[in-house]
Amino acid sequence: MNENRQNSFQIISDGACDIGLETARQHQIEIVPFYVTFDGQQYVKEEKEMKVRDIYQKMKDMSGTFPKTSLPTVMDYVEVFQPYVEKGIPILCICLSAKFTGSYNSAQLAKEELRGQYAHAEIEVIDSTLATVLQGSFVLEAARMRDQGIPLQETVHLLERLKKTGRIFFTIGTMEYLAHGGRAGKVLSTIGAKLPFKPLIVMKEGELFPSGVSRSRKHALRKVIQMMEIFCTANHVRTEEYRVMTGFGYDQQECEEFSKELAQRIGIVPEMMQIGATIGVHTGPDPIGTGLIRRFEAI
Repeated sequence: MNENRQNSFQIISDGACDIGLETARQHQIEIVPFYVTFDGQQYVKEEKEMKVRDIYQKMKDMSGTFPKTSLPTVMDYVEVFQPYVEKGIPILCICLSAKFTGSYNSAQLAKEELRGQYAHAEIEVIDSTLATVLQGSFVLEAARMRDQGIPLQETVHLLERLKKTGRIFFTIGTMEYLAHGGRAGKVLSTIGAKLPFKPLIVMKEGELFPSGVSRSRKHALRKVIQMMEIFCTANHVRTEEYRVMTGFGYDQQECEEFSKELAQRIGIVPEMMQIGATIGVHTGPDPIGTGLIRRFEAI
């Protein structure tokens, strides 16, 4: 760890950022995991107690079973925040979209509890309005700012502008998981009558929006790439100014082929990341898509 990083601030994110524990360690980021259960009784910490790949495998093996997630508690956040507060190290905590879950509220309550005990505590909590690999890229941009010596408050200001630039375009194998978990919202109300088809979905401003349906998985993947192309053209996107990523659930090989085709179409090789169980239990084991967000130097 370099001296500059030690004297700046600590970044913490909930497990929905999907950057993985090794990447988190490399960038000095603390992860507060979500909990996953298959029976409604025994909960395990995603990635720390049960690997994401194993969760997807269990979903495949137990077709028709709908796992659930539980958000990090206030005490989970307090336990991670407190050692840094006691050392006088400022904290930046970045959470999954508050429109999806209460993780942001848990972090805010933990912040207030610690401020009541430690008058000097400096804790900033941000609702990323993002999810999964896009939230992960957002968190990694925050780490780049910190490592370049940008102060905490300026980083917060830049992140508030940055999060508005994020988009995800994706498809899933079936609407069953979104419908069962009550997360379909606008998507289900629009295409609910067409459940046998593959839905095309956009995530922006912290919410999911329908963008049509497709007859087959292969056709849906082509349409997702087209959605990214159309967005880039309409918004005059210069890809060197953006982080572009692809995300997958169970099938990494499918995503490798998807990523190659995307790279050919938009002229940039995307970062490929696995979509974690926090989102995966709501999409099913077969989510795949692409997203982008500006690099902080370009905002």
